[in-house]
Amino acid sequence: MINAVIAAVGVMLVLSLSRVHVVIALIVGALVGGLTGGLGIEATLKAFNNGLGGGATVALSYALLGAFAVAIAKSGLAHALADKILLLVDRQDSNGGGSVKWLLIGLLWVVAIASQNILPIHIAFIPLLVPPLLYVLGKLQLDRRLIACVITFGLITPYMFLPVGFGNIFLNEILLANVARSGVDVSNINVTHAMGIPALGMVFGLLLAFFSYRKKRVYDLRQIEKVEQVSVRYNPRTLLVAGLAIIAAFVIQLLLDSMIIGALSGFLIFSVSGIVRWRETDDLFTEGMKMMAMIGFIMIAAAGFAEVMKATGEVKSLVETSAGWIDHSKGVGALLMLLVGLLVTMGIGSSFSTVPILATIFVPLCVQLGFSPLAIVCIVGTAGALGDAGSPASDSTLGPTSGLNIDGQHHHIWDTVVPTFLHYNLPLLVFGWVAAMVL
Repeated sequence: MINAVIAAVGVMLVLSLSRVHVVIALIVGALVGGLTGGLGIEATLKAFNNGLGGGATVALSYALLGAFAVAIAKSGLAHALADKILLLVDRQDSNGGGSVKWLLIGLLWVVAIASQNILPIHIAFIPLLVPPLLYVLGKLQLDRRLIACVITFGLITPYMFLPVGFGNIFLNEILLANVARSGVDVSNINVTHAMGIPALGMVFGLLLAFFSYRKKRVYDLRQIEKVEQVSVRYNPRTLLVAGLAIIAAFVIQLLLDSMIIGALSGFLIFSVSGIVRWRETDDLFTEGMKMMAMIGFIMIAAAGFAEVMKATGEVKSLVETSAGWIDHSKGVGALLMLLVGLLVTMGIGSSFSTVPILATIFVPLCVQLGFSPLAIVCIVGTAGALGDAGSPASDSTLGPTSGLNIDGQHHHIWDTVVPTFLHYNLPLLVFGWVAAMVL
């Protein structure tokens, strides 16, 4: 009988690729997985409903960030930046604004990396920074699939390689802690060394994306103008208040570890300052929440999907079954463990949640096969990170889509999920396997 996790993830991915809405794909996939795992319809629905609350916090965070982003757009801060960049584009010669293009790509790359380690705000910057730049990107005819790959690289690679910020949580508090809990001495392990080769796989994928999406792609600028108010007016006072609101939002988020309170604080500053008139706040808030509604519902449905997968108990069964196929071969063992990690993370949508599940089975298996402690850390870490890119339910793909699709010209599955899967999961699989064999 087919494993429930394979059935659920397979159905969810096939429906998503067939352009069925991701929320529907997640619900149907969860039902298929629950029924295949023997839960029955009532137990499946109960598990799904119990899991919905797990995605509610992130969904509400996105809704408030959407309202905050609309307030910033009204202030004109981001558009002041976009106007300056447009002037640079207009001054460029017939090369199509090549230097400006690289400046924008570099800006998004640096901010995405900083959001994981230097200023750990994660995906909060995307709805605020990316939409105002869409008009400039459209003028440059820059393929948004490349931008999605650049941002996703910045959201994943730092936490799986650098033990700072979210990287400290993933590498030290989750990866090393769970490997140690499973019986391996990690006291002398350099976790950066362990994850170095897999991180090079991510770099290879990013360079490949620059080649894959090097050609120009035409977007309807009128669609962007409808949602981004390109001609918005601004003055020094509104720009100053907007800057203070953004700083306050990020500082409060870092202090309280809450995107909800951070975004709400920024929005309130706009309201109190008068830039957003009190009688306009209701409509503005509703507009911002609608902008992020799809992402929020996907995250809520994804939490329900993940809960059903856990309730079936077949994640552990999948890992144990794959262990039976290895037959004392280190090469086959490493490959199967990485593939199982890819499948599990694609369904759950979170590397941070996957590692504890995988470590309990993978670590004893790795010890039995004779892998070194360094290789064990690499295998478990890479297996957890695999699937973060390319998962329809991961915030590493939902985040870029939330900023790139506000005008309806960027499809979540075909313009974010598929490109990031091809350019990151496949190289990560190869580089992770090589690392397991040489460390």
